[in-house]
Amino acid sequence: MPGFSIDPLSFFIGFLTASVFWWVLARARPLLDEVRASLKEQREAAQVRRTSSTEENHRRITLRRAQGMHLAAPLFALDEIIQEPLLMAPPPIVEPGAVPAFEDIVSQTLPYLPAWPELAATYHAPILTLPQVLEGGINIVIIGQPGVGKTVALAHLASLAANRSDKLGKHQDSVPFLVHVADLKLPIANERDALNPIIDTASENAPVFDLHRIPGFVQSAFKNGSALLLVDGYDELAPEGQQVISEYFKFLLQAYPQTSIVTTGAPEYLDGLINLGFAPLALMTWSSYESAQFIQRWGELWSQYVAMEAWAQTGPEQVDPILLNVWLNADNDNATPLELTLKAWGAYAGDSLGPHVLEAIATHIRRIAPANTPLAALETLAMQVVISQQPVFDPRKAHEWVKSFETAEDLLEETGNEEQAEETKPKEKKKAKKSEKVVSAPSTGLLGRMASSGLLASSSNNRMRFVHPVFKGYLAGRGLSNFNAADSLLNQPDWSGKYLAMRYLAAHGDVNKLVQNLLEWSRLPMHRPLLSAARWLRDAPKDAPWRSKLFSTLAAILQTEGLPLSLRGQTLTAFIISNDASAAPLFRQLMNSLSFELVQLAALGSGAIKDVKAIPMLQRVMDAPSLSARRAACMALVAIGTNEALELVAHTLLNADEELRRAAAESLANDRGEGHAMLKDGATLKDILLRRAVVYGLGRVNEPWADEILQTIQVEDDQWVVRNAASQVLDSKAHLNPRIPHKLKPPSQSPWLIEYAGKQGVGISPGSSAIDILLLALKDEDPETRLASLTYLKRTPTEGVINQLYGAMYRDDPELREAVYNVLWEIGASGVKLPHPSQYGFS
Repeated sequence: MPGFSIDPLSFFIGFLTASVFWWVLARARPLLDEVRASLKEQREAAQVRRTSSTEENHRRITLRRAQGMHLAAPLFALDEIIQEPLLMAPPPIVEPGAVPAFEDIVSQTLPYLPAWPELAATYHAPILTLPQVLEGGINIVIIGQPGVGKTVALAHLASLAANRSDKLGKHQDSVPFLVHVADLKLPIANERDALNPIIDTASENAPVFDLHRIPGFVQSAFKNGSALLLVDGYDELAPEGQQVISEYFKFLLQAYPQTSIVTTGAPEYLDGLINLGFAPLALMTWSSYESAQFIQRWGELWSQYVAMEAWAQTGPEQVDPILLNVWLNADNDNATPLELTLKAWGAYAGDSLGPHVLEAIATHIRRIAPANTPLAALETLAMQVVISQQPVFDPRKAHEWVKSFETAEDLLEETGNEEQAEETKPKEKKKAKKSEKVVSAPSTGLLGRMASSGLLASSSNNRMRFVHPVFKGYLAGRGLSNFNAADSLLNQPDWSGKYLAMRYLAAHGDVNKLVQNLLEWSRLPMHRPLLSAARWLRDAPKDAPWRSKLFSTLAAILQTEGLPLSLRGQTLTAFIISNDASAAPLFRQLMNSLSFELVQLAALGSGAIKDVKAIPMLQRVMDAPSLSARRAACMALVAIGTNEALELVAHTLLNADEELRRAAAESLANDRGEGHAMLKDGATLKDILLRRAVVYGLGRVNEPWADEILQTIQVEDDQWVVRNAASQVLDSKAHLNPRIPHKLKPPSQSPWLIEYAGKQGVGISPGSSAIDILLLALKDEDPETRLASLTYLKRTPTEGVINQLYGAMYRDDPELREAVYNVLWEIGASGVKLPHPSQYGFS
């Protein structure tokens, strides 16, 4: 180009400069990468520090809340007074070809009764701890009657998780989210907002500087699978409310499938949870030993802390704790942990209205009710809550229910509160979104005083509830006894509040018509109305005319041959916990029956009520041809626990055949005194059969000394048959408990089912329910194949499946009969209406 020229020197200098620049840049690139990585690590570390700080605050807040989630929280922290919650272990899942689970004689003799765990507690049936059930990787619903300790079980689990307890194993670092259903703002508008109710509840008590971090913290915990969601109160809801919660669980598990959920439920009403794969596990009631341990601990803590308080020093003169404990231990038959807590509190505080559990409940209601509040006001509120089926209620509606009981001071406070609210409303509207309405739970008036005193609990979304469903049921039952409102309860769908109110109505009023209606509605296979009414017998007046009708129906089912022992065992337990004098002679009479199943049940009943007069009959039963009846007699004699009874078992251990010796040894494991001493001595005797039986007895003793003896026998005993038995017992303790529920593989991935389908010349496609193949397996000649099919069939309770299940239950196969009944119980609890067996030709 004319006029354009390149200066060689300038060109050379520029080229050299550029070359040096790119050379330096190339050499510095690793350093720059390191700088960028370092900055990224610093940002991530800062995020971890912020999250860690938020998580630690959350754990601390959760622990504080959990330690206050029990009735005696004003006196003691939960960890100071708690008896470890234990769950009844369900039967192990059967898989063809797998090694059969090791079973003791208790699990072979007792029917599985998750709705009536009192019999299992008496005979120390196999149990699971809460950390153990988490190992199965399945969501859990803890079931039990009101007052048995379901809330405490959740609080205990939350405390373990908050403290990162090593008891939790692989769940040690799980992040607990402890909520009550009343605190969840449901239903959600969008599935993508599934975590919003959790975020809102976690934000309630969080420090102000953590509020903007809570959403990210909650999302992180649920995304990485470390969230442990503990939801209390599901058992308190009516069916409509349960459906809302179960639908929420469904959305949550679809979005975050690794989430672990533990909630609470009533044994009869689990609408929606079974279909979501929740495993129902019954919370064990306390045995006499655990009750005594609790009473002793209560006395120690009371003397150490409460008795030193000024109000206690000025109250009634303190009675010697030893005397109080003797009285409490002598009169706590079949009391729930709640009832025992209230009885101990009343005895030590000196304010008890009487010795009966009803008087203990009345005492505590008086203790926590607002001063100078008429009892009729409390009863009216509880009655309206039950009749309206709103256990979590709107305080504005509740105000209309009780406004006639409000005092002039209450009305004056409410008027002032309303005026103040009107003044602040413009400011609140500016802060809130247009679509939101700012409301709050009442802090004044009668309802406000009930909340302040501790009778009612308030939630952040303007809802209230009774602090415990037992108090609501007790007050509602008393209120209903003054009104002819029983028909309104009968027409309600089944829910725990309905039957709890009926139970306390039966204790205070005439329920003859109610019982008659329930007996007419009760039918096979579950007899739920009958068994619900059977819970009323313990507290009802002994001269109530309806008691004889109820006992007659229970006795008829107990004696009906061919019915599952799991059903007949429930009627047996109803007699036991009724504390009725007629139970003992009935059981003694039934032990003369020609039916060995009935003799087995009657023997267990005599042991549970500690009937000393039944000892001679139990001695005769130990010579019966039925092994199950003989085992039951051994267990019953140890439960009675007198010197005569224990000597009979000791004689059996020394002289009987091999099977009965083992039954005697395993039964003696239930007696912490003489029974354990006999097992220790027996391990040193020369009789080979005796030592082998003792090994199985020691296997049922969950104490370090028993394991030490077993380990010594495993190595040093001179007979291989004894060493082999010790190895078997120790191996069963070392391996994962086969009774822990776990997630099932889809049918298309189940090895045994694929093999079985192959033998039938068919395949199983992914996503298929494989009902046809499973129904074939249910009819197979192999017992294990029949039992294994049930685990899958309960997921698809169609009419055709239920028909085949009934057919299997009525086959001449006792083991299959019991397994099918348990499956039908779960199907019925999930909300499916089970037809009478006669509809399919069975009777």
